[in-house]
Amino acid sequence: MLDLPPDQCLNVASATVMAASQALPHTSGLAIPVLSFLNERFHSREDLSQAESMASELEAQCADLDRQLIELNSRLGASLVAYSSFSDGLHSQFGAINTKLTGLRLLTDDSDPKSDGGGKKILGGELPQLAKEVARVETVRAYAETALKLDSMIGDVEEAVSSAMSKNIKKYSSAQVSEEARKLAIKKLGVIEDVINEVTKGRPQWTCLVSAVDHRVDRALAILRPQAVADHRALLSSLGWPPALFALTSSDTDIAKSPSVPNPLFTMQGDLKLQYCENFLSLCNLQQLQSRRKYRQLHDRHREVALQQPLWAIEELVNPIFLSSEHHFAMWTNKPEFIFALVYKVTRDYVDAMDELLQPLVDEANLVGYSCREEWVASMISSLCTYLSKEVFPIYVSQLKEDDLSGVKSQARTSWLHLIDLMISFDKRIKSLIANSGITFSLEEKNQLKLSSLSVFCDRLDWLELWAEVELNDNLDQLKSETSDERSWTNKIQGAVLMSSSEDYPSPAISDCYLRRISAVIDRSRFMPVVSLRSKFLRLVGAPMVQKFLDCLLFRCQEAEGLTALTDDAALIKVANCVNASRYFESVIKEWCEDVFFVEMGQDQLDELGDSSLEGLEGAIFDQEIKKVEEFRTEWAKKISVVILRGFDALARDYLKNRRQWQDQNEEDLSLSKTLVGALDYLQGKTSIIQKNLNGIDFVGVWRTLADGIDELMFTGLLMGNLKFYNSSFKRFRHDTEVLFGIFGSWCLRPEGFFPRISEGLKLLGMDEKQLKVALTEGKKGLRHQGIRHLNVAQAEKIAKNRVFTS
Repeated sequence: MLDLPPDQCLNVASATVMAASQALPHTSGLAIPVLSFLNERFHSREDLSQAESMASELEAQCADLDRQLIELNSRLGASLVAYSSFSDGLHSQFGAINTKLTGLRLLTDDSDPKSDGGGKKILGGELPQLAKEVARVETVRAYAETALKLDSMIGDVEEAVSSAMSKNIKKYSSAQVSEEARKLAIKKLGVIEDVINEVTKGRPQWTCLVSAVDHRVDRALAILRPQAVADHRALLSSLGWPPALFALTSSDTDIAKSPSVPNPLFTMQGDLKLQYCENFLSLCNLQQLQSRRKYRQLHDRHREVALQQPLWAIEELVNPIFLSSEHHFAMWTNKPEFIFALVYKVTRDYVDAMDELLQPLVDEANLVGYSCREEWVASMISSLCTYLSKEVFPIYVSQLKEDDLSGVKSQARTSWLHLIDLMISFDKRIKSLIANSGITFSLEEKNQLKLSSLSVFCDRLDWLELWAEVELNDNLDQLKSETSDERSWTNKIQGAVLMSSSEDYPSPAISDCYLRRISAVIDRSRFMPVVSLRSKFLRLVGAPMVQKFLDCLLFRCQEAEGLTALTDDAALIKVANCVNASRYFESVIKEWCEDVFFVEMGQDQLDELGDSSLEGLEGAIFDQEIKKVEEFRTEWAKKISVVILRGFDALARDYLKNRRQWQDQNEEDLSLSKTLVGALDYLQGKTSIIQKNLNGIDFVGVWRTLADGIDELMFTGLLMGNLKFYNSSFKRFRHDTEVLFGIFGSWCLRPEGFFPRISEGLKLLGMDEKQLKVALTEGKKGLRHQGIRHLNVAQAEKIAKNRVFTS
């Protein structure tokens, strides 16, 4: 054409253009999808060179579709043939039934009286069997219809899944077409689940049919869910998710205060937003279907498992964030505070978007009990726990083990406790975020697990034990200096009054030191998401600290006893301080154990033991330790009484053994017995010291024990000692006892009531001869009539024989 003149070239070109315009249809006659397809493939003249290859590819796709259509037609034909065969068989069975019913009607309508009995016999014998046969045929028919219906629907599902897969694999297929095929499959699966639910309720014996359907549905879902998740991930990537995590300037290293990054979920517009919402809804519908199936398949006590699954669509938002965060986290292994700060910032920045944009879609999918806010927070914490358990804790554990092998204390223990502090602080901030966001989590353990980074210890009890060991050693190390400081044992706690009592406890400061440490351990355990973890942690840390305090008390008391046998006032004061410390310590622990926090742990322990009784529930965590403290306090308070009583006995020995002093019949000399003065002075001095240094509750026990011991001592030594009591000696003995009672009168109104045997012995000695004989003659009844209840008849008779009456 280059050899032709210019005018002829123009004519040829015009002719060519006219021929091409006549061969191609006008754009107005093309369908919209065809126009969209052509616009996508042909942007410039250079793209026309690919027309031939594209045409061959389209022809190949058409051939594939034709082949699939042929396969569908053959399957449809086979199904029609099977249905026709089944229908013919069913028709023949109904014909046989109709024949039997006709014969039965002829028998029942026979008017011959001779055949009446035979007809009734046939009617009575064959009618129940015939009814069973009719019921069986009806069951077979229902089974067949249900099976055919389910087979047809499952075939549609499998076809939709295959279509969605093939369209997804094809390079030039429309994403919208693939999404429509997936929607159709999910909708059909929902209908199938409705039918299966009706079958399981109305026909529970059709287990084979249900099992076969579930098997085919499982195969379809095994293809459908990964495809839906993959499409969702691709769509998120096209949206720009995950966004940039943070933007730090050179002068600002505070992650929490770094500038916010635009949220792609808020910035998407138009068709892209519509496509994401449809894809999100499709994934939610698929999860709702799966939840329904699991709820049906699981037994009653396991059905909650189907309702506790995380929201898949939210997980797909969280996972990319943590994948993009891992290279930051890897650099912050020794600075875990940055990890927690970043996770908190991302959680906080995007929590509102979950509620505003995605919650309506979750509600539309009928996912009951799901909140996008809650699921977002829970998924972020779950991913954080996964990272901590895989990447952070193993490093810290290995560092601690290396320290144990070397025997040298290093930074490992401090780093471990710092990590725990960060986790507790993070959990506090998350709970505050939840409270400010309007999320209402129940107090159930399953919800507490979602909100706590400490849930990493639920599956790794060995790490919990390691934490407890580090925590215990750290607390005991910090208590060493305070325990060795003598001022901690001599200085008293100012205003040590419990909420449940107005009693002032003069306890040494050391008890408050231990209580503060144990209280801090209890506060740390409160952040445990599971009651069993709290209980175990307190048993591993709190209980040994109580035992350590008790060991310190016991050591000091034994030291005082070993040096002076508690005869020295300083030793008695030392023991009294230890008793005060144990009393205050025990009272505070018991008061704590009345809290609901401890009651829950006690109930959990009883549930594990299978005991439904609530008896002894309070203080169950520290029950054994409290008993040991009680035993210590009781033992050493009693030792104080025994020491004072032993000293009194030694000083009063001459008073009890000197018989000649009681033979003096001078009634004018009624002064205090000289041999008793030293013992009473000793008694008053020691009790004054104990009263000043011992708490009021235990001092009551001390002086009552003393009174009982002195009562036994004087009753045995004097009244039962074959001494003759004349009028003068009786009066002197009565005067001595009045002085003795006066010492104890400072602590009670009727001190003689705490010396029952001496008091009743004096009552017998004070009777006249006739009255005494009458009381003894009547025996026990006579003694009771005279107010004698603590002495038996033999003792009363012996006292009466020692009474000498003079004219």
